[in-house]
Amino acid sequence: MATITSYRDLDVWNRSMELVVACYRLTEAFPSREQFGLTSQVRRAAASVPSNIAEGHGRASTGDYLRHLSIAHGSLMELETQLEIARRLGYLPDETWLQASAQARDVGRMLHGLIRRLKDSRAHA
Repeated sequence: MATITSYRDLDVWNRSMELVVACYRLTEAFPSREQFGLTSQVRRAAASVPSNIAEGHGRASTGDYLRHLSIAHGSLMELETQLEIARRLGYLPDETWLQASAQARDVGRMLHGLIRRLKDSRAHA
């Protein structure tokens, strides 16, 4: 296993950054009337995921790190909900929604794994 010296070394951070880029691109097709509505919400929630992973990694304690990972997970759930809203409103074709949802689920699984490992290491410390 590679040594983690920076949040940039975390696969979950890198995958969540890919999700941000995908969300920015898919919201370009949203109606212009959604610029300050759903478009902004999707982008903000997506960006919150890697931002909180990075911020948590930079914190001094495991507890702080876990809190930020929890916030990242909450933002991911918010993003999944917003993507579903966009799909139901007809702003996202099913194929695009399926791809973005799959990316979000992958990031969610990775976040759960990181949280579990941190909790286990804290319990055994």
